[in-house]
Amino acid sequence: MALDANNMSGTVDEKRRESADTPVLLDERAPGQSSPKVLKWIFSTLSKVVFTALGVTVALLYLNKPPTLLSSPSSPRRYSTHHFRSHCANIPAITTSEFHLRQTKLSEALSSNHLSAFISEPGPSAQYFANISSSSWYKSERPLLLVVLSQPTETDRESDPLSPPKMLLLTPKFEASRAKQLAIPATAAQKLEFVEWAEDEDPYQVLYDKIFSLDTRNHRNRKIVIDDQTRLFVAQGLSRAGFQFGQEVPEDVARLRERKSDAELNILRCINEVTLLVIRDVRERLYLGMKESDASALMEYALTGAGLAEQGVFAKAQFGDHAALPHGGPTDKTLSKHDMITFDVGGSLRGYWSDVTRTFALPTSQIPSGHLQIWKTVQDAQMAALTMAREGVMAEDVDAAARLVISKSGYGERFTHRLGHGIGLEMHESPYLRGGYKKEIEIGNTFSNEPGIYIEGKVGVRLEDCMFIDKSGQAVLLTAGVGGAARSPWMP
Repeated sequence: MALDANNMSGTVDEKRRESADTPVLLDERAPGQSSPKVLKWIFSTLSKVVFTALGVTVALLYLNKPPTLLSSPSSPRRYSTHHFRSHCANIPAITTSEFHLRQTKLSEALSSNHLSAFISEPGPSAQYFANISSSSWYKSERPLLLVVLSQPTETDRESDPLSPPKMLLLTPKFEASRAKQLAIPATAAQKLEFVEWAEDEDPYQVLYDKIFSLDTRNHRNRKIVIDDQTRLFVAQGLSRAGFQFGQEVPEDVARLRERKSDAELNILRCINEVTLLVIRDVRERLYLGMKESDASALMEYALTGAGLAEQGVFAKAQFGDHAALPHGGPTDKTLSKHDMITFDVGGSLRGYWSDVTRTFALPTSQIPSGHLQIWKTVQDAQMAALTMAREGVMAEDVDAAARLVISKSGYGERFTHRLGHGIGLEMHESPYLRGGYKKEIEIGNTFSNEPGIYIEGKVGVRLEDCMFIDKSGQAVLLTAGVGGAARSPWMP
């Protein structure tokens, strides 16, 4: 078939008009007639290629860049403290046999004070005697109560005069299966008994009836002692059921937790050492212009990375005059060259806590000489307290030794808090180092030693290391294994 040349030409033109947005190849046009759209398409394509190549190059350079120091805690990926975890990796938790010894000592103390039982909610005391912490069982309006009886039941005494104390666990009935999964250290002879109460029952009456049904002669004393952290509504419920309370926790019951065993001291020593190592490590990553809030976040991140966040961490940074408020919180104040930094931090491991405070400067800081002298006074006060603390000395006298040093320097009124507190399953627990606390220090006691001078609007300085009374009766810093107390504002 013959083709019409005119019609053929028109068809080509129409197709070109229909595809006007499609770039036309150069060889389809006469020389010198390059379309602007063609040039635009070429430029766009080349630009994409160039920018893609640049992006790949930058990414490769970044990935091959060696790690640098952290400049902001908001992006801490290049800073790790995981290597500190090995420091306490071989420190064992409290053994089952030690829990049994604690239970036996508690039972003996109850008997000597003519008390029928010790009752505690989940928390430090229940953790000490039966490994039931507040993190293993959340306290709600439905009570779960640990009960350690003062002596074996009559039946158990006849079969085994050395039988360990009977223990009960009062639990909501619908939670009984979960309660039985708690890792409570009890011997077979103890026959740990779970006392279940239904939703339509009075749990305290159920417990009362159970305890006094155990003694076949029904001569058991109704007087009990409850842990001092028991919630009011629980205490009221126990009272309504018929329990009678002693006036306060007997001294020999309180002393059980205050006198730390070798196993406890090993944990406390290790966790305080790691805490100090982390403080020194974080110091190397601080910089002028950094915010208090960012420094606090960095410290919290570092403690967590070091494995000290089992039950939480405490991390607070204060710069310059902000440190004059001992319990002030971090703000967005920035670090200047004239500011010292105060870190008050603590972590948790194996159920126990650390507590370390350092006031220090950076290598580039320019600290006023008067502030440096205040730092030295606080250091001298801490050493005076360490020397005074020993077996048989009154706790208030240790506080007085540190206070005397600060008073002689003219800052007596600026030391506004007690010298120290006990430390163990709680960051703050008895016994205490303060004026008026007339209690003799004993072997195994642990204390914080934290004198300070606070001048509002100018400066605050505090140094804190925890110490324990060793078997020779002398005080030893729990941080001694990693250098102990701060040596200067530049050597924390």
